[in-house]
Amino acid sequence: MTADQWIALAAGIVGGALRVGAPFLFVSLGECLTEKSGRINLGLEGVLVLSAMAAFGGAYLTDSAWLGVLIGAVAGAALALLHGLLCSLDRVNDVATGIALMLLGTGLAFYLGKPLIQPQAPQIPAIPLGFWSDNTVVRSALQLNALVPIGVALAVLLWWGFARTRAGLLVRMAGDSAQATRALGYSVSGLRIAATTAGGFIAGLGGASLTLFYPGSWNEGISSGQGLIAVALVIFARWSPLRCVGAALLFGGAGAIGPALQSIGIGWGYHLFNTVPYVLTLVILVLTCRPGTSAAGAPGELSSTRS
Repeated sequence: MTADQWIALAAGIVGGALRVGAPFLFVSLGECLTEKSGRINLGLEGVLVLSAMAAFGGAYLTDSAWLGVLIGAVAGAALALLHGLLCSLDRVNDVATGIALMLLGTGLAFYLGKPLIQPQAPQIPAIPLGFWSDNTVVRSALQLNALVPIGVALAVLLWWGFARTRAGLLVRMAGDSAQATRALGYSVSGLRIAATTAGGFIAGLGGASLTLFYPGSWNEGISSGQGLIAVALVIFARWSPLRCVGAALLFGGAGAIGPALQSIGIGWGYHLFNTVPYVLTLVILVLTCRPGTSAAGAPGELSSTRS
């Protein structure tokens, strides 16, 4: 390959990491917050798809991309709230409820989103990171989703909140020891419902970035399992919001290899490279989820029987 092709390939992977990684970033941050409280939400795939549809529909009806983002986030929070309320009931399993909510969210999105497949909606503005280059491929590749800086700021805010604030301490305490939380007079269910709802709101921003930036349209195959992958991504990040940023970029870059190669005329192995994020997910789960052990940094309640 020529020097220009190498530059275009590198720019394509970096730009793709930023584009493809945006949904991973928001969904992983939302799941990180949820799991820190001692609850797991496997319904994030449904949250992501429903919020993607709601954001697109909201932007289309209001003619405002940012109102669409807000509507998508609220839709994600509403479905996550339902998950939190159901899981607070006695004898209700978090995992089974999450799967049911995933099916509910995707089903609602597919049903309500049928009229939105053809229309075009306003898009989230892009921040041009490739202004320094005369190469049109580089300039096109390095278009930053305006939501990404918000996601990085949220990661820093969550990291600071868990470490330095009373609310963050209560969330962590509910995730590490429900018994200790109750002994101090706090409602474990209330804390987990609040954390799950807030996590759904953050994950909803990821859904908005799918339909309002990249790929920038609504269709029923918009997610490709990113909500489920995010659960493994949180394990990989060791339940750290800051590490979620790096993990999202890693997964985004892995998913961008195929399109980046295709952009410089290399078509062989395109579909093979598209499987890299899923292979990474399997590798992470095999390496970290061993019987009889808990991953480093995991909230204590996730590895024990819920009381």
